[in-house]
Amino acid sequence: MPEIAEVRTVARTLNRSLPGNKIKDINVIYDRIIDQDTNEFKNILIGKTIESVSSFGKYLLFNLGEYTLISHLRMEGKYFIKKAEEPIEKHEHVIFIFDDFTLRYHDTRKFGRMCIVKTSEAGKNPALVKLAKEPFDMDADELYSHIHNKKKHMKSLLLEQEVIAGLGNIYADEVLFASKINPLRLGESVTIEECNRIINSARDILSLAIKEGGTTIRSYTSSLGVTGNYQNFLKVHKKEGELCTCGCKIEKIKVGGRSTYFCPNCQK
Repeated sequence: MPEIAEVRTVARTLNRSLPGNKIKDINVIYDRIIDQDTNEFKNILIGKTIESVSSFGKYLLFNLGEYTLISHLRMEGKYFIKKAEEPIEKHEHVIFIFDDFTLRYHDTRKFGRMCIVKTSEAGKNPALVKLAKEPFDMDADELYSHIHNKKKHMKSLLLEQEVIAGLGNIYADEVLFASKINPLRLGESVTIEECNRIINSARDILSLAIKEGGTTIRSYTSSLGVTGNYQNFLKVHKKEGELCTCGCKIEKIKVGGRSTYFCPNCQK
């Protein structure tokens, strides 16, 4: 699933081509992707000009002035820019038609979702209002307030978007390793000092991941087929059986049903 670094990369890539272009038409092939009436969705968007593309947490935000298109890629959603005459592929479910090109939403599993909201009310949208801050905007006290009374494992807590926005399975593993915190630690046991380590580690890791275009594992590519390079910097994720820098073997366990990688020596 694309996480904050991948979603920011998609937004940055799309921002090179989309702003200033007017939507002429929309072809919705699989309407369950749209979280509202499909005709209403199309009627609002057609004729609107995309002003910019940004992101928050795992959400893409297409700014169209009065309205904002909110898009969640879920497990395998991708956007591609193609010529209008190119044939529609099997998993291209929503096609935005512009003067000189099309923007196509491709999703093998069909889990992704889109909706239109008034820009002035975007922050009140149910998809966004429950989100905590991103690591770049959060401080240790805020993280501590979300977890200090939780009898949940830290790996599970870092995956909750109401605790910290944008982290998924990959970066949660990497952040916990960098912070020297065992993924099975309970939130209530984590100190302010450790919260500070988590925030600083998250910022450092995500800054480099964003610079490298995200992490390409399995199916992630951003728009125009851009792939990330941060997989070359991973310390523990997907490294089961390999040696940590301390010489101990990295282990894989399940936490909250999610595969979790850690060093039992560095993360006691």
